[in-house]
Amino acid sequence: MRYVLALWALPLVIFWGWYGLSYNNIHFGYVMLTREAHDLIFQLYGDTLGIDPEIIPGMVAKACVVDTLFLLAIYAFRRRRQLAAWAKVRRARYLGVISSPST
Repeated sequence: MRYVLALWALPLVIFWGWYGLSYNNIHFGYVMLTREAHDLIFQLYGDTLGIDPEIIPGMVAKACVVDTLFLLAIYAFRRRRQLAAWAKVRRARYLGVISSPST
């Protein structure tokens, strides 16, 4: 599961890092980080998909949220016994059956 999370997070970090730097034109002398390259790439994607390039970042953000929820659901399913035990303890503590730990 660790590798799945790493393979999921790496493209997100790369894409959103590029997006943030190129959107704000922080290019460090690298052409791919310029605002012109940013606009050109999204114009190319927009022309290819037949949609307005301005809505592509929002579509990508929604896809990232859906992917994140999907991976969290898989993780919760794999850890369901531990989560159920944790919830049972929390529920008992909330209802006053078990005293909360003193700090």
